[in-house]
Amino acid sequence: MEGFMGDFGFQTGEWRVHHRKLAERLTGCSDWVEFNGTCRASELTAGEANVEDQLLDDPAGAYRAAAFRRCDPQTGEWAIWWHDGRSTLLDPPVKGRFEGGVGRFYAHDTLRGQPILVRFVWSDIGPERARWEQAFSPDGGATWEVNWIMSFERTA
Repeated sequence: MEGFMGDFGFQTGEWRVHHRKLAERLTGCSDWVEFNGTCRASELTAGEANVEDQLLDDPAGAYRAAAFRRCDPQTGEWAIWWHDGRSTLLDPPVKGRFEGGVGRFYAHDTLRGQPILVRFVWSDIGPERARWEQAFSPDGGATWEVNWIMSFERTA
């Protein structure tokens, strides 16, 4: 079974991160904001968990963020929680697994009071690089708007 402990081992280390995100989400906006940041990630408990600490140099104001990931050893499914310093809330976890070298993770959430689906995709994973993207769907997954892309380049 793919999608098991150690799946996020590729991320262990330090990274330079290029961020590209839509200025507004699910409004038809086509204006992208680009900025850089850093990330430090490590595995925990023999690969059944992973944590990343990010510094995002967003033009609207720099902030810190963290992701915590935990693999269910019975199912091989990962749960990912995201938190950043702009809020006291913890986002609902996205859940999923890696198949064919690509990780896909989904959650139900709300945006401006409306229900949405959230999707995270990890792809283009190599020793020196990785790509993450976030997309929202307002229609139960029939259509998706990619609204944030992070390109990781290893520094250590």
